[in-house]
Amino acid sequence: MLPLWIVLVRFSMFRFRIGHAALGIVVAAFMALPAQADGGVEPYPLEYWALRETVLGAEVSPDGTKVAMLKILTKTGDPILHIYDASDLEKKPKLINADPMEIRSFYWVNDSNMVLILRQQVRSRVEGQNEGVYENRITLLNVDKLEFDDFELADPFVENIVRNDPNSVIVSTQPGMDNDLGLTETFRPRAYYRLNLNRGTAKLVIRGRIDMGQVEFDANGDPYLGRGFDRQSQSYIWYYRPKGGKGWNEIFRQHEDSFETFTVIARDEQVPGNLLVQAHNGHNFEGLWSYNTATKKFDELIYRRNDVDVYGTRRNSNRWARPESIAAVSYVKDKIYYEYFDELEGATYAQLQQLIPEAWYTAIESRSKDGNTFTVFNQGPKDPGTYYLYKEGKFETLGSEHPLLESEKLASLDYVIYEARDGRKIPAYVTVPHGEPPFPTVVLPHGGPFVHEVIVYDEWAQVLANNGYLVIQPQYRMSLGYGQDHFQTAFINGSEGGRKMQDDKDDGALYLIEKGLADPNRIAMFGWSYGGYAALIAASRTPQIYQCVIAGAAVSDPVRQRNEYRNDRGAAKILNDYRLGAVSPKDEIEKVNIPILLVHGDLDQRVQYYQARNYAKKLEDLGKPHKLVPLVGADHFYSTLFFEHQLTLYEEMITWLASPNCFGGRGADRVAAGATN
Repeated sequence: MLPLWIVLVRFSMFRFRIGHAALGIVVAAFMALPAQADGGVEPYPLEYWALRETVLGAEVSPDGTKVAMLKILTKTGDPILHIYDASDLEKKPKLINADPMEIRSFYWVNDSNMVLILRQQVRSRVEGQNEGVYENRITLLNVDKLEFDDFELADPFVENIVRNDPNSVIVSTQPGMDNDLGLTETFRPRAYYRLNLNRGTAKLVIRGRIDMGQVEFDANGDPYLGRGFDRQSQSYIWYYRPKGGKGWNEIFRQHEDSFETFTVIARDEQVPGNLLVQAHNGHNFEGLWSYNTATKKFDELIYRRNDVDVYGTRRNSNRWARPESIAAVSYVKDKIYYEYFDELEGATYAQLQQLIPEAWYTAIESRSKDGNTFTVFNQGPKDPGTYYLYKEGKFETLGSEHPLLESEKLASLDYVIYEARDGRKIPAYVTVPHGEPPFPTVVLPHGGPFVHEVIVYDEWAQVLANNGYLVIQPQYRMSLGYGQDHFQTAFINGSEGGRKMQDDKDDGALYLIEKGLADPNRIAMFGWSYGGYAALIAASRTPQIYQCVIAGAAVSDPVRQRNEYRNDRGAAKILNDYRLGAVSPKDEIEKVNIPILLVHGDLDQRVQYYQARNYAKKLEDLGKPHKLVPLVGADHFYSTLFFEHQLTLYEEMITWLASPNCFGGRGADRVAAGATN
């Protein structure tokens, strides 16, 4: 029975018919490493954590005869595509390498062909805000002949695998445009092409314009949804085109200063002409609605809660047979939960949860057309990520993203709600190391800051916990997922950046101290991007509860950072007021009263390296204890942090926390082991 606080107006009952050995992942550089001590208390060598994922995705072909996986076999290697016989995983696979380019992702489009997205560094320096050093290319791979067919499209994005046409794919590119138009990446116009995989040609389908720059396509490859920005009214607009229609109808308009959301998920299978939409529609918590495109009104509330927002939806696992079907709606608290509309899908996932060790977040990643072969991915606090294959009654392990990490030696994850000093309830994830409290503690705020953070498996938190640190990840005000009030409270005084938003983080540490879990004399903050900004703010606060901070890719000058975003428009006045009104670390630098470790990629396109360099220079001039560590060749994003970057980050972080700069050597015998193995 569903809890009474859930608003559940309609369940749609969807149905469809459904008609060896585990792979060893070898990381050659570490084959001879000694076994860890019993009890799971000895830290792993930091090299273990620095390794990139050894398996990156696993998908079966539409006919279920092949399974493809991206695998990284050495610590500095690039992903290599492995294509296996799904009926006999012991058979030698076909190997595809794109050197000197790097395979980033792959998509089956029919039984013999897949589309690959490739990446290569093409510049040695950042050319401007969000103008990084990598570019993408797209190519077609015939897996039977092992032949490539390239398409000359710059930085393509795969929009739609046309499920009802096995020889077509819809891709988009973003042509160069005047940055002074003032649009976010989300609403900058894109050009859409239909790739003919038989002919190797790309045909322009539609070229976006400012007032309809983004287009979505259905399973036939027909455009049906558009959105853009009306500069005259400063509003976002959504358009709809019915099946068989030629023109576009405006269906929804929202001013840029609105805090509310309107996100189209799919067509509503139960009501022709309606769309499934995630929206607030005047309510504090986001819900799932059926939206009438003719009347331009919300017809029916399908699902909403009164404690957290709707997180998203889960599509039917057989995307070839049911490409537009929604099987479940989800929400997040301590983990991701699903309420299934499709009983069979719900039963399938329930069985998988029973089969998979340490089941937490479980997803069917791909499925054959007949439904009898599929791949599954699981990840959670005790599972860094594992892929499975089901075929012909057998359920086999394909591989782990991090095979050197054992579940019993990973840290557990708790979910708490504490009270900030002004009474606001703050949810938080707490990663608990092995051992007995009180623990040295790290506050790890997420970046953004306006994002919905969902902790499934967090490597940074696990690295810290493995080295003896308790980690709290607070969902401070402005975090998404906890209602409009929780988000908007960050704007009450124009901007709570560095003020109440900072209190929320400090109060998380104080909560752990009060519970006897955290050692009050060993508290630090570590964050990346906005989290790095928060660490700089923490370093200048009084009274001071921290012994040191680690600021990664940190914004030290919010005004200059905002000025870099010439092409940023989105809730413009409100968010600009927040950004420009936030406390500036640059202006607070004379108040810094604890040591700071700065870590920053020298090719960071989002928060450029000068932010760290200039701040470190000022710290030097003022005689403030600090250290600046450049990650040479690293951008802002996790996908550009390679083995040497990660290893440098972890070595510097663990050494810094255990040093006199931070906890004065207290407990260093325990935590330093992770840095010296």
